Amino acid sequence: MRRQPVTVRVARWSATHPWRAIGLWVVFVAVCFAAGGWVGTRDATDKDLAIGEAGRATTIVEDGHFAEHAKENVLITARSGRLDQAEAQAAAKDAAQRMRGLKEVKEVGDPVPSRDGNALLLPVTMAGDEETASDNVGKLLDQTAAVQQQHPDVRVEEVGGRSISKGINDQVAGDLTKAEFISLPVTLIIMLVAFGAIIAAGVPVLLAMSAVGAAFGLSALASHVVPSVESIGSVILLMGMAVGVDYSLFYLKREREERQNGASHTRAVEIAAATSGHSVVVSGVAVIVSMAGLYLANDGVFASLATGSIIVVAVAVLGSLTVLPALLAKLGRRVDRPRVPLLWRLTHRTGPPRVWPKLLRPALRYPLVTFLLSVIALGALALPALDMKLKSSGAEDLPRTIPVIQAYDRLTAAFPSEGTTHVVAVRAEPGETRQVGAKLTELSNRTQNDPLFAKVTAPVLRVSKDQRITTLEIPTPYAPGTPDGKRSLAELRDTLVPATVGTVGGAEYAVGGDIARDEDYANNLGDRMPVVIGFVLLLTFLIMAWTFRSVVVAATAMLLNSLSAAAAFGTMALVFQHTWAEGVLDFHSTGALVAWIPLFVFAILFGLSMDYHVFVVSRVREAVRAGMSTRDAVAHGISRSAGVVTSAAILMVSVFGIFATLSMNEMKQMGVGLAVAVFIDAMIIRVLVLPSLMALLGRANWWPGRIRNDAPQPKSPIVDHPTEQLPAVIVNSR
Repeated sequence: MRRQPVTVRVARWSATHPWRAIGLWVVFVAVCFAAGGWVGTRDATDKDLAIGEAGRATTIVEDGHFAEHAKENVLITARSGRLDQAEAQAAAKDAAQRMRGLKEVKEVGDPVPSRDGNALLLPVTMAGDEETASDNVGKLLDQTAAVQQQHPDVRVEEVGGRSISKGINDQVAGDLTKAEFISLPVTLIIMLVAFGAIIAAGVPVLLAMSAVGAAFGLSALASHVVPSVESIGSVILLMGMAVGVDYSLFYLKREREERQNGASHTRAVEIAAATSGHSVVVSGVAVIVSMAGLYLANDGVFASLATGSIIVVAVAVLGSLTVLPALLAKLGRRVDRPRVPLLWRLTHRTGPPRVWPKLLRPALRYPLVTFLLSVIALGALALPALDMKLKSSGAEDLPRTIPVIQAYDRLTAAFPSEGTTHVVAVRAEPGETRQVGAKLTELSNRTQNDPLFAKVTAPVLRVSKDQRITTLEIPTPYAPGTPDGKRSLAELRDTLVPATVGTVGGAEYAVGGDIARDEDYANNLGDRMPVVIGFVLLLTFLIMAWTFRSVVVAATAMLLNSLSAAAAFGTMALVFQHTWAEGVLDFHSTGALVAWIPLFVFAILFGLSMDYHVFVVSRVREAVRAGMSTRDAVAHGISRSAGVVTSAAILMVSVFGIFATLSMNEMKQMGVGLAVAVFIDAMIIRVLVLPSLMALLGRANWWPGRIRNDAPQPKSPIVDHPTEQLPAVIVNSR
């Protein structure tokens, strides 16, 4: 007798020791969550995210160990018309007195008027280091609000690195709360429609939430090895709810199907473990491998997002294989209680599927025509991706509904030198410090008559204590990602810096800053993207070929997933690089996609697509092994799996669609891309392209492997009721 698969052995132990399995899971989740809260999260620094020449500039600056103090600004502008100078000066004086009275403030400068006289800027230097400044900025904001209350005739706002970060973090936290608040009831409603019973609907949601909680804790631990970025919480929630519910849904649906076919409760759990459990493992491994490819991007953002995604997917797989069988064993038939009458009748209807065989008929009767038309349609949808433009995330991608971002716009309009700056960092021997300073001053002077740069009253030079590091900030009125911003960077790197600092013998120099980071990031992404995509394609191909013992199935999976990915990219470019959808999705188009989004979406959807592909093709292979012809097996496998795949797809599209309603452009782009990709994958690829292609290939689908027929040929499931003993035959054949 052959040894049972690991998934079956784990399920059997869990089902026979339910309280032990449930208790271990609860302890595991609690320990992970508590440990993450105890050790805290290590956030990625600029040095962790450094790439290219901008990264070298960041490293040089870090090595200077400058006494960094956070800078904030109190900005005073008119609510309308010209600024009342007397009222502005009174507000500035009030703000200065209040700020000087705070122990969190190191220094308050003199008010600086803008060139047009319509704004007044009060510079504030915070005490302590940069990290403590993040915790203390709230007290400065409180004083600014008090000044505003005392001087209602002018607009008084605080703008600075820490106040902007706080505003963004508050917005992200609000978005996460909104996503959780909406996604939970939406997920429950979809599960109720899928199962028709409250407990059955609640189990997948409960498991997904526990997986997300454990993943939050584990990702905090992992951040001390791979530093965390701000988006990681959103990604863990998005991925955890999507795959966590999906995996439980596959398992529960198969267990219910086997009970309806007459299997005992224990037998139904074992069959579900052998079939859907196996599919869950393969799908989980495919997602993990896809996300692991992001490590090859040599990018701290991708490394953090990959780590969080891998953790939550691994935890979701673990929960589906271990605690879910225990819950099913303990609940027994009570899992289908209490029933929602109408929904229960819809989901518990016995007999052959009615809708899906009709939907599949064109693909199976006219496979070549269906395949060609579907591929042409997807290709047309993918065409805009050829003009896809990428840029690093910047201030222009932030929602203008955040008050501090509105203040930032007013600040940069009135004081261009307070906006984007290039940073020239130089490392030289102490004896060269004077010469380096002279050359940097010359460099600053040469930018003053160039429209690519903003005018300054005097160059801002900093020299480290050991006299080895010198930096110069050169402001520009242009934002990152703009053509003029790129030209200003090229002018510095290619002409001005080599002609000045470059003449100092033995000096190491680099140009950094926001524009440089944007440009270097895009260049690195362009260089590494083929490596990442190649890795994901190769490893996924090997997983599919090993799982199904078929090169053709693996190649088909690559083709179909690439089609859905290309169509999703085309949709993203069509939506976010133009202005026609701004009113619908409430965003401001920057004419480009955030650079990390397409590659991250590709990795996610390539892994998630395996959920459907593995599940569907496994059912087709089961039918072929039971004796059906390939065409009938395709009809049977897709019809029998269509319900669960559709439910899973609706769930994923809903969860991802919720992220498209959030305020941050990055989340909108990721939500739209994933929602479109999943919809295309489930409703077009699985209904039209996959069945037509498999029908065309026939027995060649399984080349070079062989599938033995273990049962008499059943009648076509399109015409007659398929044999209900098929799953038992399949399991016994193993």
